[in-house]
Amino acid sequence: MNFYFEAVAVLDKLDAKKGSIKGVLASVPEKNRKRTAALVIETLKYKQVLNEVIDAAQLLKQEKKLSSRNLALVLVHDLLLARGIQAGDGPIKQAVLRHRTRLNGEFQRLKIKRGAKTQEELAQTDDSRAASIPRYIRVNLTCWSLDEALKVFEAQGFEQGDPLSSKKAFKIDDHIPDLLAFHPSVKFTEDPLYLSGKIILQDKASCFPAHVLCPPSNDRAQVIDATAAPGNKTSHLSAIMQNKGKLFAFERDRKRFTTLKNMLARAHCSNVEAVNLDFLTVSPEDSKFAGVTHILLDPSCSGSGIVNRMDHLLDNEEEGDGNYERLNKLAAFQLKMIRHAMKFPSVKRIAYSTCSIHAIENEHVVGQALKTEEAVVGHFKLAHREEVLPNWHRRGIAEEMNGEVDNASRLVRCSPGEDGTNGFFVSLFIRAGAEGESEGQSKLKRKSDDEATRHRPAKKKKKQSTATT
Repeated sequence: MNFYFEAVAVLDKLDAKKGSIKGVLASVPEKNRKRTAALVIETLKYKQVLNEVIDAAQLLKQEKKLSSRNLALVLVHDLLLARGIQAGDGPIKQAVLRHRTRLNGEFQRLKIKRGAKTQEELAQTDDSRAASIPRYIRVNLTCWSLDEALKVFEAQGFEQGDPLSSKKAFKIDDHIPDLLAFHPSVKFTEDPLYLSGKIILQDKASCFPAHVLCPPSNDRAQVIDATAAPGNKTSHLSAIMQNKGKLFAFERDRKRFTTLKNMLARAHCSNVEAVNLDFLTVSPEDSKFAGVTHILLDPSCSGSGIVNRMDHLLDNEEEGDGNYERLNKLAAFQLKMIRHAMKFPSVKRIAYSTCSIHAIENEHVVGQALKTEEAVVGHFKLAHREEVLPNWHRRGIAEEMNGEVDNASRLVRCSPGEDGTNGFFVSLFIRAGAEGESEGQSKLKRKSDDEATRHRPAKKKKKQSTATT
């Protein structure tokens, strides 16, 4: 039964809103993760149906050995929708099997009631917005070049074009030079390129923070990723730094820390020192971090912008005071992280990001941060739009920044499903006098841009129309 108890523990954490599905599953031991993930996801897809069947059969009322609803959910799922309960005989398994006939009868009645011809028709469908988001992969420049990657994909039969129009089409991203977009249905999790760390599966918007932070690529560079697990942004920072200098990656949770170390090893990040500590407990006066100039902050958030993961299966958006109270707690924590980062004596740039669409976690946090003692004494302000993805169209909401149009324009927003990304928010605090892009990042971007330009398909010249208007 241990397998089922592990799945129940994941569902309990999700009910308590202790993370996204992907994040919570990442804490499951790797040897059990694939099997546990499959059960959790399938149970969530049929959760509403399974709850109705369990209640109609009065299973929990009649069987006290079923200690929780989530335990009943995973067992009934396997009884009705899989190959049966995969556990040796015991009191808990028998407690469910005693009601097999009643449970199956209620399930068949529910199918008829809903007009479902197959059990798949009872499952919760995917978030429709996910269909407009390509499958993004970041070419890991610590291993090879964009030029080499393009040749490999073209040799596999992929052609440059609109990735949403064909499963064999892909394109170089317009904003992140080492990012490629493929059709949403293309899978890379078993691809040797992914397994060897040559490509990183990472949503486009998730690449923005490291790109905007723009750390230097020299042996003197010192950078912090304050909340590093699972490691995508950390590995991106390492690539931008060309594996030079020192990158401190903090993760307080022990299991997520193990995930982080495994990811960094696969991505060949040799300049990273992973630290199993809460960033907030680290003293800015510690001489070890005296030279840190760049800090990336991507703290816990509501995750309300994520649509192309599995989190549409969760009831994340509570109504009323409960959700408002939760968002306020998250915002207070996010502000605390920014204030702490501003205390580091040599820090020049702080990228703050969330995968939230809520202003309370985004514009409001940034606005409050600018008024703190740390910001005033440290002379921190928002970087000009020219330094924060200047060609990105969707910016901060001025109304949520007390009508400060200029400051709002310095922020970046992504709308889920509308911008070809998940929902996201990015800001960049800079210390007065620290404006401008780092030399190392400039060189890296120019090199990547040159490689990308060589492989972009030439635009066809439009025929001049002879019609008058």
